[in-house]
Amino acid sequence: MAPASPRRVITAAASRYTSRKIKGQTKAPDQGWQERAWTFYDTTPEVRFAAQWISGAMSAATLYAGYIADDGKTIEPAPEDSRAAEIVSAIAGGPEGQAQLLGRMGPHLVVPGEGWLVIRPKEKGGQDWHVVSVQEMSKQGQKLMAEINGEQVEIPPADPEGGGEDTDPIAIRVWQPHPRRFLEADSPVRASIGLLEELHLLNAAVGAVARSRLTGRGVLLVPQGTRFPSTPTQGNAEDDLIDVFMEVAETAYREPESAAATVPIILEVPAEHIAAIKRITFESTFDELALKLRDEAIRRFATGLDTPAEVVLGMGGINHWGAWALKEEAVTLGVQPRLDTVSHALTTQWLRPLLAVDHPDTAHRYVVATDTSGLRVRGNRSQTALEVFNAGALSAAALRRETGFDESDAPTAAEEATRRRTEDEEQPPGQGNQDGQERDTRDLPVDETEGEPDTLPAAATPGSLSAAVLEAADGLIWTALAAAGEKLRRTPACPRSERGRAREIEPARLHTVLRVEPGQVEQWRLLDGAWPRLPDVAARYGLDPECLAASLDSYCRELIAAGIAHEWDLTPGALRTSCLAVAA
Repeated sequence: MAPASPRRVITAAASRYTSRKIKGQTKAPDQGWQERAWTFYDTTPEVRFAAQWISGAMSAATLYAGYIADDGKTIEPAPEDSRAAEIVSAIAGGPEGQAQLLGRMGPHLVVPGEGWLVIRPKEKGGQDWHVVSVQEMSKQGQKLMAEINGEQVEIPPADPEGGGEDTDPIAIRVWQPHPRRFLEADSPVRASIGLLEELHLLNAAVGAVARSRLTGRGVLLVPQGTRFPSTPTQGNAEDDLIDVFMEVAETAYREPESAAATVPIILEVPAEHIAAIKRITFESTFDELALKLRDEAIRRFATGLDTPAEVVLGMGGINHWGAWALKEEAVTLGVQPRLDTVSHALTTQWLRPLLAVDHPDTAHRYVVATDTSGLRVRGNRSQTALEVFNAGALSAAALRRETGFDESDAPTAAEEATRRRTEDEEQPPGQGNQDGQERDTRDLPVDETEGEPDTLPAAATPGSLSAAVLEAADGLIWTALAAAGEKLRRTPACPRSERGRAREIEPARLHTVLRVEPGQVEQWRLLDGAWPRLPDVAARYGLDPECLAASLDSYCRELIAAGIAHEWDLTPGALRTSCLAVAA
C-alpha cells in the first residue's frame, strides 16, 4: 500500500460527454494543430521518443484509492476493504490493465494534449477500458461516435448529474487545458510546431545532400585537348556534358556502392585554359550549416519539453549521480503532472460518481492517487539503511524496502525464533544481565564493553596526544586523501566525459562524489605510496610508525568506501591508543 502523501496542485481537466454540454456548447475551439502534431510524431524520431519515454514512465506508476485527511492536505491510502479501494482496483481490469491504460494515455498528453477514455460495460459484468485519440472521435447530432478497433461505437450523452453505473458506454475527455482558453488542449508539441516544421525542412536538406553523389564528387579538369567522355556504345563519339552529368548522377543514386558515387567526372581542357590539374566541386556552404541548424533545432525542441533536455539529447556526459538527479526531475516535471491529469479524470468522472450512490456524504473525500516510488531512482541507500537499522532508528520493513526486498521476504515467526536460538548458543559466556539472562547486544548502537578501546574517541584528546600530533596526523590524512583523489579521477568511477568537471572538486573530497566500493580501494591502489612523510612524523613525535600507518590507512579506506569527508574533529578517532608507544 502506498504511504500517505501531500496533495499536489493539479492543472488538469476532464469531463464526461453529456447532453448539457451539447445544448450550451459554443463554437468548438480550433484543434487543427493536433493533426500536424500527430504528423510530426510519425515523421520525427525526437517527438516519438519523447512521447514514448513519458508513456513508459507513466506505465510504471500504480493506482490506488486515497482518502483526503482531515487537514485537507494529506492523502492517506483508503482501507483495502473499502468501496473506493474496490472501485479503483477494478479500473481497467487490475494492475496490468492500469499500466497499459496509463502508458497509452502518455503520448496523447504529450502530442495533442488530450485523449479520451471510453468505458464499455461487458455483458457478464465489468468494463472494457479504451484510450481513444481525438481523431477517432466524431459527433453525429447529439451522439458521440468512437472508433474502437475499427468499429464505430455509439456513445449516448450521460446524465449530467452523474451517479450510478451505466449500461451504455461512457466517454471521458482528458486534457491539459491551455492557460488562455480552458477548453483548448495544450502540449509541448503545440509550442514546437513551427520549430518542427523547420526541422522537417532541414532533414530534407540533409537527406538531399546525402543522396546527391554529384555534389561530393565534382569535376576533375585535365590540361590536354578538350574532350568529353564517351560511352562504350558511342564508339569515339563525344557525349553532351549535361547528359554525362545526368547519367553519372543517376548511376550514383541507383547504385551507391558503385565507383560513380565517389570518382569525379574527368574533362580534358586545353592547356592554355588551365595551368595544372584542378578539381571543381559543387558543394554548398549551406550543407554544413544545415547540419548545425538541425542540431540546434533538435536541442531547442528538447529544451521545450516538460522534461530535462537530456532525456532527448542523451546523458553521455553525465555521471550516475547526475543521471539520478535528472531522472528525479523528469518524473517530477514531466511524468507526475500527467499522471495527476489522468488520476483527476478518474476521480471526478468515475470514482466519485460511483461512490455518490451509496456514500454521498463522503464521496468527495476519496481520490484516485498514483504512486511513483518505483520510478524515482535514488542512490544506493542500502548501507545507510542497515546502519540506521542497527542503531534502532529504522524499522525492519523500511530496511527491506531500501535494500530492494518486500514484505514477502520477511522471516516467519519460526525462522526468527530459530535465528535467535542460534545467536544465543553462539554468544560467549559471561555476557548475562543481572537477571541471569543472556544480554542481546545485536541492536545496541553503542559499545558497552568496559575494556580499553582500541581507538580514541573523536571528542577526547588525551594529555599524551598534543595539538601538534593532531595537526601532523590531520596533515597526513589530507595528503593521503588528496593522492587517492588524483588516482580516483583516472579510474572507471570517473568517466572521461566527467574528468574535466571532477578537476573542479578538491582531490581530498572527490571520494564523496564518486562512488567507490570497499574492494576498489585496493583494486585501484588508491592509497599506495600515500604515506611518504609518515615515518618522519612518527619519529618526531615518538609514535609507533607501523601502528600509525595501519591506523591512518584503515581510517582513510573507511572514509573512501563510505563516501565521507575527513574533518578535523575526526582526527583523534583515527589514532589507536597502541600507536602512542614511543618508537624503539
